[in-house]
Amino acid sequence: MDDNHLTNIEFSSLNLPGPLLRGIAEAGYTHCTPIQAKSLPLLLKGQDITGQAQTGTGKTAAFLIAMFYRMMTSTPAKSQRPRQPRGLIIAPTRELAVQIHNDALVLGKYTGFNIELVYGGTAYEAQREIFKGDVDILIGTPGRMIDYFKQHLFNLKSIESLVLDEADRMFDLGFIKDIRYLLRRMPKPQDRLTMLFSATLSFRVTELAYEHMNQPQLVRIDTDRVTADKVRQKIYYTSNEEKIRLLIGLLNTIDAKRTILFTNTKHMANRVCAYLQANGFSAGILSGDVPQKKRLSLLKRFQNGELAILVATDVAARGLHIPDVSHVINFDLPQDSEDYVHRIGRTARAGASGDAISFACEEYAFSLPDIEEYLGHKIPLEQITPELLVEPKKPPRTARSYNAGRNNRKSRPRSRPRRRSQNKTGHA
Repeated sequence: MDDNHLTNIEFSSLNLPGPLLRGIAEAGYTHCTPIQAKSLPLLLKGQDITGQAQTGTGKTAAFLIAMFYRMMTSTPAKSQRPRQPRGLIIAPTRELAVQIHNDALVLGKYTGFNIELVYGGTAYEAQREIFKGDVDILIGTPGRMIDYFKQHLFNLKSIESLVLDEADRMFDLGFIKDIRYLLRRMPKPQDRLTMLFSATLSFRVTELAYEHMNQPQLVRIDTDRVTADKVRQKIYYTSNEEKIRLLIGLLNTIDAKRTILFTNTKHMANRVCAYLQANGFSAGILSGDVPQKKRLSLLKRFQNGELAILVATDVAARGLHIPDVSHVINFDLPQDSEDYVHRIGRTARAGASGDAISFACEEYAFSLPDIEEYLGHKIPLEQITPELLVEPKKPPRTARSYNAGRNNRKSRPRSRPRRRSQNKTGHA
């Protein structure tokens, strides 16, 4: 971790329990990041907070340390068998939930707490089995969590500490009714510690906070800059037809050892990935319809360096805490300014530096003025030189037809049954 990213406040100065300090030390943490330095003194006193900071600045460790401290220094309610959750962490996506769980296992290694994970899309019966044993901290996504709750597999009467992570994303994904359902079944706000963290805090998020929290204090870091200082941003103006050529040309000139490439649709992700593979780049696709088992395997291969490029839709824009991502490429500019911030936040994490390259094409260039207004500055423009426009090898015809995408076409492809019907009647 870059020393410039840290404060002079040491974790050892916070009067944390020994087992918790041991886990923090083994995780390699010695000094607090700014969000940790501002939030932890409040949280350790029992003060609810709403926290906003750049992505990759240590929010997850902040709320996990606060939750462990609260549970280790409080007297639990009358024990039930099996033990009911005392800590609850709700995340909008399964990727984020998995990452939080991994961090919790490291930081809480010596606390003695049983930390469990539930999320949708896979392993329904296997996850259901965890409730036959003790669950001290439950981490998960809202839908699966409510499903098991309604089956009376666990209750929320013993919740002492609650985390809502990426609350703005929960609104975007339509989870807020689910969140309120769970909140109404927990102890009153004054009887629990509640932490709400997000990279962006909209009015609707703060309204949720004041409705279900106990006089929360706002902790905001670097409000004058919404993106990390060490992200080197640049943009290329390109036609739709030149995007693939420019992409291959750029990748031939940069050391893209660990790159996340974003598209706005899974169709385009398939098309781009097919071209990358045909031109000798190791690439995989992460989109909403990838089965969970394959998704986790793909992320592991990317983290291990087996895959150099991860082609993703916005399902991956939040919650991926992958170290040493060297480049983020917006093959398609996002249509939402906040999504741009979250995408490029996948690089330059924890004080490191990184590059964010964006293509402003005919279809998505209209998003650029709003993005730059949100950032508060212009994104530096790069010229497209002739040597960057290479003629790529085409993927096999089967891959190209399957990954047809949206190039020069906004309507969805017709289904096969309909085409057969048209052929029978003689129409083209």
